Amino acid sequence: MKEALRKFMSKFDTFTQVEINAIVENTKLGYFKKGTVLLREGEVCNTCYFVLSGCVRQYQLVDGTEKTIAFFTEEQPAVLYASYMGREPSKHYLSCVQDCLLTTGTREDEQKLHEHYPSLNYLIHNLMTHDFAKTQEHLSSLINYSPEERYQDLLKNQPGLLSRVPLHQLASYIGVTPESFSRIRKRILVKHQSKSRLE
Repeated sequence: MKEALRKFMSKFDTFTQVEINAIVENTKLGYFKKGTVLLREGEVCNTCYFVLSGCVRQYQLVDGTEKTIAFFTEEQPAVLYASYMGREPSKHYLSCVQDCLLTTGTREDEQKLHEHYPSLNYLIHNLMTHDFAKTQEHLSSLINYSPEERYQDLLKNQPGLLSRVPLHQLASYIGVTPESFSRIRKRILVKHQSKSRLE
């Protein structure tokens, strides 16, 4: 199971092979079945997850309806920073959309690893920066794009989600009802078919 983590860390030239092996051996991993709720609203996020395989969803309950905020897939951290860093009750849920292989580290675990391997700070900084940028881009799309443009953006930047995530969750993610999502998909499919015939 740890080979996926070793392969990921080998992409960075900031670590020696000795460091990679040591970090991998001292990192906890967990296998979680599809549907497992990792964190519930009101709980403190004490664990930082990192996705080695599978898909984790962040969502919020609004008047009893699930509103999807984000999806985390391979080589992405799945953590609610405000709760994790501030030790405050979470306003969101984290759950496994698919069977998942995740690293599971607490702040104490991270601190020990960082003390022994300072190069980890570089990796964590990169991951957090990328995660923050992704969140900003999604928020911007919800404000500035039409529903059809948001779907097009999903096709362009996260096409793999279409085969991994239930459609009603994707609809929530781009801010439309499942019915609207279905109509948008049909319209775009018809446009592509018409374009293909013209070419």
